[in-house]
Amino acid sequence: MVKRLYVYILLCTDNSYYVGVTNNLENRMKQHNEGDNITSYTYFRRPCKLVYWEAVENPNKAIARETQIKKWGRAKKEALIHGDTNQLHQLAKCKNDSNHTFKPKD
Repeated sequence: MVKRLYVYILLCTDNSYYVGVTNNLENRMKQHNEGDNITSYTYFRRPCKLVYWEAVENPNKAIARETQIKKWGRAKKEALIHGDTNQLHQLAKCKNDSNHTFKPKD
C-alpha cells in the first residue's frame, strides 16, 4: 500500500506563509490551529488557513518538494497557490549573469 503525503502551504494571521508536509491534512490543520506546540512557527500566528496542497506518493519526493517550496520567495509561492504557471515559470528563470540569456549592458 502506498502512503500518500501532502505538501501544503498555510496563510498565517501575520500574512506569512508556512510550508509543511504531512500524511493527514485534517489532523495537521487541527494541530496548527489548536496550538499543540508553543515552539512551532504557527503557534503565535493562528488561526492559519490552508491555501494550497498537493499529494505526493513518494516520501523522499514529498520532503524534497517541501524543501524546494520553502526556499521560494513570496511571489513564487503565491503563483503556485493561484495556479499561475506562467508567473511561476517567469519567477523561476535565472536572472544573474550566469544565465545563458544574459546580455551585459554596453
